[in-house]
Amino acid sequence: MSLKENYQKNIVPRLSKEFDIKNKMAVPNVKAITLSVGMSAGIKDPKLFEVAENVLMRITGQRPVKTKAKQSIANFKLRKGMVVGLRVTLRGKRMWDFLEKLLTLTFARVRDFRGISVKQIDSRGNISIGFREFLPFPEIKPDEVERVHGVEVTVSTTAGSKERGLTLLKALGFPFRD
Repeated sequence: MSLKENYQKNIVPRLSKEFDIKNKMAVPNVKAITLSVGMSAGIKDPKLFEVAENVLMRITGQRPVKTKAKQSIANFKLRKGMVVGLRVTLRGKRMWDFLEKLLTLTFARVRDFRGISVKQIDSRGNISIGFREFLPFPEIKPDEVERVHGVEVTVSTTAGSKERGLTLLKALGFPFRD
């Protein structure tokens, strides 16, 4: 049974009973997953952007969008409009497939992984998880990579509060620290 089927058949009824919600459309749900890479070193070396773009494409299956600086900062040698990162937003089937892969494979491959801190959930029920390197993702082979960079994964939910978000994420199978 896929994660989406499990959500629809088991988690929705459980959460609607727990939160006393009569309409199943009002039950907290995963809205989108965003993967982003900040590339401060890419300003000096444009080849880094190509590597990061290729990595994000392999992980998500879609082309990332370049994010640009909103204002100039002289201390960082940054000009307005310069490309400073990459971002991919997943929705629908790709989102559920990525979430399942994240929970079953990726967390298991992270070195010295002891669980996610509850502090990573914001006041709206969304969670942001930072990976120091992208090697735990199963699509990436370590011997093919020349430079390693970090990836931030943000899971956006419709929970509206930290408590509801935590309950939803635990029900989906996120490994939280006790």
